[in-house]
Order: sequence, then structure tokens, then C-alpha cells
Amino acid sequence: MKTKKAKTTSVKDLKIEIALLYKIIEIIGQSTNLNELMQQIAKVLASTLKCDSCFIYLLEDSKLVLSGAWPPHPFHLGKLILEKGEGITGWVAEHKKPVSLQKNAFKDPRFKIFTNLPEDRFAAILSAPIILNSKTIGVINLQNKSRRDFNKQSNLLVSISSQIAGAIEKTKLLQVSNKKTKQLETIARLSRSIVSNTYLYEILQLIVTMTAQTMNSKICSLMLYNEKTHELKIEATQSLSEDYTKKPPIKVGQSVSGKALELKQPVTVLDVTTEPNYNYPEIARREGLCSMIAVPMLVKDKPVGVINCYTTEKHNFSEEEINVLQTIAIQSAIAIENTRLFEESKVTRESLETRKIVERAKGILMRERGLAEEEAFRFLQKQAMNMRRSMREIAEAVLLSDGIKKP
Repeated sequence: MKTKKAKTTSVKDLKIEIALLYKIIEIIGQSTNLNELMQQIAKVLASTLKCDSCFIYLLEDSKLVLSGAWPPHPFHLGKLILEKGEGITGWVAEHKKPVSLQKNAFKDPRFKIFTNLPEDRFAAILSAPIILNSKTIGVINLQNKSRRDFNKQSNLLVSISSQIAGAIEKTKLLQVSNKKTKQLETIARLSRSIVSNTYLYEILQLIVTMTAQTMNSKICSLMLYNEKTHELKIEATQSLSEDYTKKPPIKVGQSVSGKALELKQPVTVLDVTTEPNYNYPEIARREGLCSMIAVPMLVKDKPVGVINCYTTEKHNFSEEEINVLQTIAIQSAIAIENTRLFEESKVTRESLETRKIVERAKGILMRERGLAEEEAFRFLQKQAMNMRRSMREIAEAVLLSDGIKKP
């Protein structure tokens, strides 16, 4: 009878394992976002295998970063970081071997405690490496508050890890591809704006909005250079904070942005709240800003302004990110200069047209009222002041009146 019961349990476990593998495969096939993928897998593993929790760590820049958790830990995702070799998780990643502890896992010499996590009180753990092409790319942890023999699930978790490894790589490549597509779309839109007749304000807002989206930046600001005062002033930002938008102008060479324009090259800061050369650390703290990159906008070495991007957490800007932002800065500088030239030429044209209309109106007044040229001009000027209208509007009224009088 005992043998029959064991066989029945084995078949039941096998069905659960097959169903679990199907669920994992289904999740992998539907998800295109890495964080969502890890979160869904952690949930399925914890609920199907009846564990108290499941943590999934992924390797980023030689560090293990918490990328999926069930029950959810939104404040720890992306922030809980382990070195390779640190804790049981780090040991598994380094040695590429699973670890199964039935009880008193916290007494294991490899154990690392995180005082702000309830899972620190677990008794049993099963930790398995996620391996791709003989390299560790992550670790999956199953945890239980009470004693539990995880040996039955050990092979299953290793099998699931191998399934997940390929999905992680595919999703990462897809996200990189999507990011590059977004970057190219941003540059293409800026390129089109170079030959458009859009007003300067609209161009500046377009630049900061698209740059923030492309760089995944909390705040992006654009500062224009004033040739007369040699200052940089914020002219566009998607930030709604008055403290930030009303920051006073800075001289070239001052603060991070001024330094970037002076050096004519990008400047990055890991934490602006502790950076001595950053002028407004208090505003940065209130806004929750941390890392920053400032890239100068130049047209044939002529200073136009600076684009600033901020992150909410410490971030080392990659060479690729810097190159993308430099490309955006170049396109933006050309678009801004072209828009300025267009607006200046438009003002010049309108000024010439106004002058012609005023001259014609003066001629009519001189002919109809016998006024001297200077008297006719003063008449138009006085009427404009009294009626609070422009000289052009008064002159156009004189032309219209003259036109009506003629048969």
C-alpha cells in the first residue's frame, strides 16, 4: 500500500511540474518586458510550489540585482544588490551550483541578512543559478518560513532556470532593439524639425520631451546660451516644479552645465546632492534627483546651450547613452539655430511690410489733409497711442478708408 501511495504522489508531482513548465513557457511567450517577466515567473513559482516567497536576481554589471519577487517588493526591486559571492545567492552565482537547506538557513555561514526584508526569517531555501552559455546570468531563490525538504524541487528549478535563461537573453535583446528604435525616432523627428518653420518655444518643448523619453530621465532641461551676458538659462523642461524651473541663470564655467559648455564636452555626475560644483543641491534633494549628465549644444563650435538629464538613482551613464545624447544635442542645436534665423527673418519681413504700409498711409494723409510728412507720421503715432493699437493697424485703417472713398 505504501508503494502505491508513493507512486501516486510521484505522478501528482509530475503533473504539477508539467503544468508549471507550461505556465512558464506561456509567460515567456507573452511577455516583452524583463521586469514584468521576472515578476510573473516569481509569482507562478511561489504559488504553484506553495513557497512563502520567491526572489529572482539578475546579473547586471557584475552585481546581482533583485528583479522579481513574490510577494511583491516594489521598493526593493532594482535596489537590493549583491556582489558575486555575497550571501547564499552570491555563492550560487559564483559557483554555478544549486543550494538546498531544509532548516535554519540563517545559520549557514554563507547567509547574508537584510534587516528590512521579512524573508530574512525563513528557515528553508532552495537557490538555483540561471546559466546561459556556461555563464551565470542570475539566481532563483525559493524560500519557506518553516522547515521544508526542497530536494524534490531542485531538479525542477534547475530545469526552469534553463528555460528562463533563454527568455531573459531574448527579452534583453528586444528591449535594446526597442530602445535603439526610440532613439532613432527621436533623432529623425529632430532632423525633420531642422527644416520646419516651427516656433522656438515649440522646438524646445519637443526636444526636452523626446529626450526625457529616450533617456528614461525623470527631468530633462534645456538651457540656452546668452551671448551678451555669457549665461545659461533654463528655457524648457518637462518638470512641473517651480523651484526647478525658476533656477537663476548660471555663468559659463559655473556649476555642471556651465562646465560642460566651457569644456565643450559631456560632464557626468554620480550624485548631484553631494557634488561640490553643483549649484542647487537642496532643489535636487527636494526633487529626488541623483545622477546627471550635461551635454553642450554646439553649431560649428559656436555655443547654443546645454541639455541636462537627471535620474532618480545613482547611474553610471554608458558610452552608448552619452553618444545618443550627443547626437540629440547636435540635432537640437541645428534646429534651434534654424528656428532663430527663421523667426529673425520673419520679424524683419514683418517690419519691412509695416514700414511700407505706414509710408502709404502717410502719403494718403499728406494728400488728403495737406499734412507734412513728419505731421502725418505724428498723427498716426498719436492715434495708435490713444486707441492702444499698433502703428500698422492704424495705417491699415487709413488705407481701408481711402479704398472705400474711391469709386
